[in-house]
Amino acid sequence: MSTDLRLGLNLGYWQRDAVDATELVQAAERLGYDSVWTAEAYGSDAFTPLAWYGARTSRIKLGTSVVQLSARTPTATAMTAMTLDHLTGGRLMLGVGASGPQVVEGWYGRPFGRPLARTREYVEIMRKVWRREEPVTSDGEHYPLPLPPGSGDGVTGLGKPLKLITHPLRPEIPLYLGAEGPKNVALATEIADGWLPLFVFPEKIERMYGPSLAGAGPDFDIAAMVMTVITDDVRAALDGVKMMLTLYIGGMGAKSRNFHADIIGRMGYAEAAEEIQALYLSGRRDEAFKAVPDELADGISLLGPPGRIRERLELWRASPVRTLLVMGPHDEPSLKVIRDLVLG
Repeated sequence: MSTDLRLGLNLGYWQRDAVDATELVQAAERLGYDSVWTAEAYGSDAFTPLAWYGARTSRIKLGTSVVQLSARTPTATAMTAMTLDHLTGGRLMLGVGASGPQVVEGWYGRPFGRPLARTREYVEIMRKVWRREEPVTSDGEHYPLPLPPGSGDGVTGLGKPLKLITHPLRPEIPLYLGAEGPKNVALATEIADGWLPLFVFPEKIERMYGPSLAGAGPDFDIAAMVMTVITDDVRAALDGVKMMLTLYIGGMGAKSRNFHADIIGRMGYAEAAEEIQALYLSGRRDEAFKAVPDELADGISLLGPPGRIRERLELWRASPVRTLLVMGPHDEPSLKVIRDLVLG
């Protein structure tokens, strides 16, 4: 069980019309936040904003939550990670994830099948690149290196195993997996340094994932993203979280395969998730929003005045979560209140 929590700031996606978050990141660094994280989906990439903030800070760790496997080959991700890690003095924390079939096949034009096998192979190749012990080869099904002769149209058979030209600053960059299903979480404990869960209900995480987390070592980091809003208007804060859940449960995935809806079901809200998705996909989004239980929105968040959040933090301290990645604060005073509550 956690007692002491590390604290990070999760900025999510960079948006063209958003205010540059440099001042917020610098404030987080001054206040002792351990890390700042960026994300990607089918808009901005995760690495470029992180490089921007890394160039304007000196201590705070820099995490991707997450970069998508299908966006880049494993060697391309390994090169980008190595470069950013070098330029920032060894501050990178690389979070990767498989995403879902709508994005993988609809945006990247890659097959989604066998995500666990693809993830394992991807991670193995990246670590071979960083260790730089020998030219990189892989006989895996998904990312064979070099491409074998006759493996496809246009394959010349002239590919040769290569070794990274640049020596990495660190041969082992901390690696996290974004995962929601029990098998994916178990894989994270086996091949990664940490797990990046999107929705965590701290009282239920051990019931939901206890067997999956059984293989986690003592240094395995569960870095949970949590919407955190300091406010006296708890109702408005709850509605903000419910709006986000409406989108993820209702629209971020196909009707037949929505990983976000699945995790809400495993939390004990399967009927609600089914209703939310049905209403959302039929265009009745206001009704979908109203169908999101307040208890669910409150359970996965830290909302309200400082005293209320202090009480709810005890549930997180009693859970296996080791790092809180707060989402929502937009100014230094809010960051400071959260810092004082979490780090005390």
